[in-house]
Amino acid sequence: MSEELEQNFSIARIFTKDLSLESPKVPQIFEKQWEPKLSLEVDVTNAQLSDTLYEVTLKLGVTVKTDDEVAFLIEIQQAGVFILQGFDDATVEHILGSMCPNILFPYARETIDSLAVKATFPAPMLAPINFDAFLEQRKKQKTS
Repeated sequence: MSEELEQNFSIARIFTKDLSLESPKVPQIFEKQWEPKLSLEVDVTNAQLSDTLYEVTLKLGVTVKTDDEVAFLIEIQQAGVFILQGFDDATVEHILGSMCPNILFPYARETIDSLAVKATFPAPMLAPINFDAFLEQRKKQKTS
């Protein structure tokens, strides 16, 4: 008679792994009319640390331009260590690729906004990301 493991999902730690801000045209950029154009790069990676511990890293790259000149560029790696126990492989993949990034995103967004404001730019106020759709898109890219 085999016992099934009780399912457990919890956060062990959330932390900023890497962070950078570049504002190459300061202070001249402040003399221009502020018409920001924002582009966002998103990536999610994970690594298994032990039988039940996983590290998930949400990487965001925010570039804001005005008049086709870079006003600022912020890159962040927001990471977390998560405990996953008793889940099948498909569920683990969904948790690591969607649920964990959803947990990390508000931390990354707050850090990005705070850093932009400290550089005297308006906060970008990133819109929420649909990580379920992001995960599905990545699966399709791997199979094609």
